[in-house]
Amino acid sequence: MNSVAVPATDDSLERLDRLQGLAARLLEACSAQGADQAEVSCSEERGLSVNVRMGEVETVEATRDRGIGVTVYFGRRKGSASTADLRDASLDATVAQACAIAKFTEADPAAGLADAELMARPGPDGWPDFDDWHPWALEADRAVDIALACEAAGRDADARIANSDGASVSSSASLGVYANSHGFVGAERGTHHSIDCALIVGQGEDMQRDGWYSYALAESDLEAPVAIGRRAAQRALARLQPRRLATGTYPVLFSADVARSLVGHLLGAVSGGALYRGASFLVDSVGTRLFPQWLSILEDPFLRRGLRSGAWDSEGVATRASSLVECGVLRRYVLGSYSARKLGLQTTGNAGGVHNLALSPNADGFDELVRGMGRGLVVTELMGQGVNQVTGDYSRGAAGFWVEGGAIAHAVDGITVAGNLRDMFLGIEAVGRDVDPRSHIRTGSILVGAMTVAGTD
Repeated sequence: MNSVAVPATDDSLERLDRLQGLAARLLEACSAQGADQAEVSCSEERGLSVNVRMGEVETVEATRDRGIGVTVYFGRRKGSASTADLRDASLDATVAQACAIAKFTEADPAAGLADAELMARPGPDGWPDFDDWHPWALEADRAVDIALACEAAGRDADARIANSDGASVSSSASLGVYANSHGFVGAERGTHHSIDCALIVGQGEDMQRDGWYSYALAESDLEAPVAIGRRAAQRALARLQPRRLATGTYPVLFSADVARSLVGHLLGAVSGGALYRGASFLVDSVGTRLFPQWLSILEDPFLRRGLRSGAWDSEGVATRASSLVECGVLRRYVLGSYSARKLGLQTTGNAGGVHNLALSPNADGFDELVRGMGRGLVVTELMGQGVNQVTGDYSRGAAGFWVEGGAIAHAVDGITVAGNLRDMFLGIEAVGRDVDPRSHIRTGSILVGAMTVAGTD
C-alpha cells in the first residue's frame, strides 16, 4: 500500500502568501476590466480518508483540491465565475467571463459588496489566534490501522454483532483567502479530523444499526479509536428488541446529538433568505419571546478551538459576540449584506452562516434529565424532512427509548414525533449540561414538555 502523509515541513504560511498574491492580482484584473467592485476567494485543501469494513480495507483516498472564485459588480449588476486552473490564460479568462456575465445581468438594488466601514480590521497584535491549525502527519498505513482497531473493538464487544457498516478515518487541512476591492484581505487555515464506526446487530428482521464518531480540529482531541468502537457497539446493542408506542402526548427528551437539529430549524427560520422571501414562520419576530425566560443563545465567533470561529464572515464583515436569543426573546436575525438590504436592515456578520452558538443550560446531564422526566420518550435518531418552515409544523420519524419510573425501559422505533416549532420552543423545560462537542451548535439534551407521538394506533 502506498503511504500518503502530510509534508514533514509545514509550508501552509507560504502557500497562504501565494494565495494572497493571486487574489491581489485578480482584483487588479477586475478593476482593469472596468468593474466598480470585486471580490475573490482562493482555497486549497489536502486530505486523506480511509474506509474499512469487516476487517478489510475498502478505500484509501488522498485528495488535493483548489478553487478560485471571482465576483464582479458593474453598478448593481453582478457576475461570477470560477476555475481550478492557475495558469495565467485561465485566470484571465475567468475574470473576463465574470465581467461578461455582469454586463448582461439585470441590476439588483441589493447587490454589491458589504459596506466598507463594516470590514474586519486586525488589532494591535494582529488577527486573533483561534488555535484551529493542527495538521496530523497521518500516513495511509497508520490511518488503516486506526480504522481497523476501531471496528474490531466494536465487533468484538458482543457476539450479537455479526455485521458492520465499517469504520473510517479522515484528516484534512484547508487554506482560504478572501479579498475584495474595499482593501480587505483575510487569510485563514484550519484542520479537521474524524474517526467513526457503524455496526449492525441481530439477524433478519431483528437487525438494528447504530454507531458513534469523534470529530475535532486537533487529533489530540479525538476520542480513542477503541472507545469509539465500543460505544458504537453499546448504542447498537441498546436498540435491540424495540417496541412500538401507543399514540399519545408525552414529554420528549432529545439527546444532545439530535437536539441541535431544533436549533437548526430556528436558524433556518431567522436567516435572511427565508425572511425576505416570506418563507418563515418567524417573519417580524425580533423582540418576540420564543423560548422560556431562562433560555439564551449566544454566538461567540472568538472561541478558541471552536469549530466555527472567525474574525470575519464570508464577505469580510467583522464578526462580534452577541445574543441571538436573550432571556427567551429573539434579539436579531441572521443576515448577510444581501438579505439585510432586501429587508432594509444591516448585516449581522453572518454571511456564510452562524459561528459558535451556545445554549444556556438549566439542568444537569442526560441521566438526571431522564430521572426527572419520569415517564416519556427519549429521541436518539430523527428521520425524514417533515418540517414546514412557513408554518412551523414539525413531524419527523424517530427512534429512541421509552422511559418509565425515571429509567430507560426499552428501545422504540417506527414512531413519529409531531408539534409546532413555536409551541416546542416555548415548551422547552430543560437544557442539559451534556454538551455534544462535535458541532458548532453547542447544546446539551433538550426536554420538551409535551409532544404528540404517533405509534401503533
